[in-house]
Amino acid sequence: MIIASAFFSLLNSSIRYVDHFTTMQIVFFRSLGTVICSLSFLIKKKIPLKGNNQKLLLLRGIVGVIAMSLFYKTLQIMPIGTAVSLRYVSPLFAAILAVLILKEKMKPVQWLFFITALFGVFLLKGFDTRVSNFAIALSMLTAFVSSFVYIIIRKIGTTEHPLVIINYFMIMALVIGGIFSIGNWLQPQGIEWVVLIAIGLFGFGGQLYMTQAFQLAETNIIAPFKYTEVLFTILLGWTFFGEYQTLASLGAMSIIVLSLLANVWVKKNA
Repeated sequence: MIIASAFFSLLNSSIRYVDHFTTMQIVFFRSLGTVICSLSFLIKKKIPLKGNNQKLLLLRGIVGVIAMSLFYKTLQIMPIGTAVSLRYVSPLFAAILAVLILKEKMKPVQWLFFITALFGVFLLKGFDTRVSNFAIALSMLTAFVSSFVYIIIRKIGTTEHPLVIINYFMIMALVIGGIFSIGNWLQPQGIEWVVLIAIGLFGFGGQLYMTQAFQLAETNIIAPFKYTEVLFTILLGWTFFGEYQTLASLGAMSIIVLSLLANVWVKKNA
């Protein structure tokens, strides 16, 4: 999971490096590399590409593309460490949706963690003047839409191979990103080709190692290590883009992450 988080952090930083490209063009290149890799794995392992739940797979793909596009936009308009921290509010939204849609139960203390995480969001907005109201609203919308992805995947369950789910998602992202990039295509130059292609490879590496991590150990044990992505991304943002974080901003991010980790701990011991 730590390796997966490192890959995702490199992906986030790469997107920031090419933030002069449109969001949909970045979505196109992000999905291109992953589709090539995932198809190669599926064909090599002779896994049926069609899947068993086409409607749910298509829905996961559509919602995933929307969530991905919104998140990549946030990476372009705010410090990448901040954007990643705010995206992690999505598991709490997912917990609420699971109660409403899947009829799962949530303990009263988990509601407290949700409120605490949102409090951290408001603190982060107040302490970091680089984050606009629009950026916060976009981040919360990203987290909310992303939470639907968790619900859909939970609904799919173990009836689909993880690579089939990824492949549906990435093919739809490739098609949608390509179509919406036609009128606004910016021709990459030199090193930009390398970075754009690397975005897809980093994304596939992150998804592959994350999937393997969840296959090797219990979710409640592995999930907290996913939050190392926040730390890695903050360090990369500071090192390569000079995106400093004040102690107050780091404190607000810590409130968000710790609230989420506490929620995982409560679920583990339920």
